[in-house]
Amino acid sequence: MSLKERLQEDLKTSMKNKDKIKKSVITLVRAAIKQQEVDNRVELNDEEVMTIISKQLKQRKDSLVEFEKAGREDLVEETKSEIQVLQDYLPQQLSEEELEKIVIETISEVGATSMKDMGKIMAAIKPKTAGRADGRKINELVKKNL
Repeated sequence: MSLKERLQEDLKTSMKNKDKIKKSVITLVRAAIKQQEVDNRVELNDEEVMTIISKQLKQRKDSLVEFEKAGREDLVEETKSEIQVLQDYLPQQLSEEELEKIVIETISEVGATSMKDMGKIMAAIKPKTAGRADGRKINELVKKNL
């Protein structure tokens, strides 16, 4: 079952179970997928769908930080629930130790010696961590290990 089909089935289930948060998150994700397909006149594969879900997840995490700063506990709880729904569609996230190991290996593979090589390192790491790690976290680890 493709990721789009899974989203469709989960949408039906969430509607039957009257799960408003899951329904709204899946609806927004499906709308973003449809928008990409219409704009680019293509059929998205699972990897491209995961990229969209990752972007949605990043937006929720950024919003969560702002809501916490503002003291909006109602929105904090709702956003945490949305984040959990989105994470169910992504592969298991890498632990910090696994991610650091990949970063160190990639730095030696690329032969990086300074911050000037940051672009090459990030480009080499992206395919290895696709959908399994936050870009910001990768960036921090690369800076730490250079």
